[in-house]
Amino acid sequence: MTRIKICGITRVEDVIDAVHSGADALGLVFYDRSPRNVSLQQAVKLTEVIFPFVTLVGLFVNASAEFVREVLRVVPLDVLQFHGEETPEFCAQFGRPYLKAIRVKAGVDLVQYAADFAGAQGLLLDAFVEGAHGGTGASFDWALIPYDLPLPLILSGGLHAGNVAEAIRQVRPYAVDVSSGV
Repeated sequence: MTRIKICGITRVEDVIDAVHSGADALGLVFYDRSPRNVSLQQAVKLTEVIFPFVTLVGLFVNASAEFVREVLRVVPLDVLQFHGEETPEFCAQFGRPYLKAIRVKAGVDLVQYAADFAGAQGLLLDAFVEGAHGGTGASFDWALIPYDLPLPLILSGGLHAGNVAEAIRQVRPYAVDVSSGV
């Protein structure tokens, strides 16, 4: 069974709708350049309506360790998701499971990324868009994903109602992560 993560949640009603629609995980974006960025106060309000057994994921892009710790003091995140140029050591220092996002394009060695980030719960594969760190609505060539990727694969990048079923059939990811597509 492919799991579903809805990322970029900003409103209480979206939390409720996403969970009622079957989302296994919800993503809160802590990156001020994103149109789906949430403040700490907003994030706290959103977590107050999270249902049991729904994983809460915090997304960060090249954040300082101090900022990640500040968010963790206030927001009960289950998993951290790193979308920038963070190192494995940086990602592992917070005592939480983490996902490492990789922006995929021809020439990116995903097997090497999996080896470098062996401590991650999985790799989130997103489209490479120059100057952006995800949430662009762009997809990538799924044929670039190696069959033998040794970490669970979370597929992202341009997924929407019109292509997500085909993405699941072709890629067979552990999970899909939808943001701008919903």
